[in-house]
Amino acid sequence: MNDNQIRFDDGAAYEDFMGKWSQLAGDTFLHWLAPPPGLRWVDVGCGNGAFTELLVARCAPVSVHGIDPSPGQLEFARSRVAPGAAQFSPGDAMVLPYPDRAFDAAVMALVIFFVPDPAKGVAEMARVVAPGGSVSAYAWDIVGGGFPFAAMQEEMGALGSKPVWPPSIEAARLDALRALWAGAGLVQVETREITVQRTFADFAAFWRIAQTGPGFAQRLAAMAAGDLALLQDRLRARLPADADGRITFAARANAIKGQVPA
Repeated sequence: MNDNQIRFDDGAAYEDFMGKWSQLAGDTFLHWLAPPPGLRWVDVGCGNGAFTELLVARCAPVSVHGIDPSPGQLEFARSRVAPGAAQFSPGDAMVLPYPDRAFDAAVMALVIFFVPDPAKGVAEMARVVAPGGSVSAYAWDIVGGGFPFAAMQEEMGALGSKPVWPPSIEAARLDALRALWAGAGLVQVETREITVQRTFADFAAFWRIAQTGPGFAQRLAAMAAGDLALLQDRLRARLPADADGRITFAARANAIKGQVPA
């Protein structure tokens, strides 16, 4: 793994680190999207199936196809939905292995900032969706400080550990999303912000989970023991516990939806 590259290869580790956050945001996102039942869905960059599971449970789809480059993530995704409820395949968001108009809805959940050329990814979603169909996404507003572990990134940066970010973080800004959807010829485009909160049992639970992130693991391993202790102290100060020791904090995502012209 390149030091400047983030890869999610462990579906179980991803679940605690980001899957739970994804479903929190995804629940609000699907309520806003309000899709009718009986659609053919493609979940682009499905990862470990956190959002795919929501699609199956909430949207009564006629079919769901998940695609992701990570075999480990796909293996976990297959384990979390009932057999036959969704199909999972390896693939590239910029070259979707599907014919034109194969789906009624395409979605990217916490993915667009990982796509090296976001415009290609959005164009591919538009290509594989039938006229009148939906193309949508939500992604952490990293530039605006909405990433769930932004405090961790900032405190590590203050101690000299350079942050590692996905390659296309600017693509998650609301104005950038609108430009991408317009560039793909999508219409009836709408955007919104989604703010969610997550509670950890105590600081130890937060610390254990935060360390599993691929953007953190190698950097933490390289830090001196004194810096690690200082990092924990600074995070405790920024993320105060309640009377029961629990830690609650928020994250913010930007969401967009549009339609393929009829």
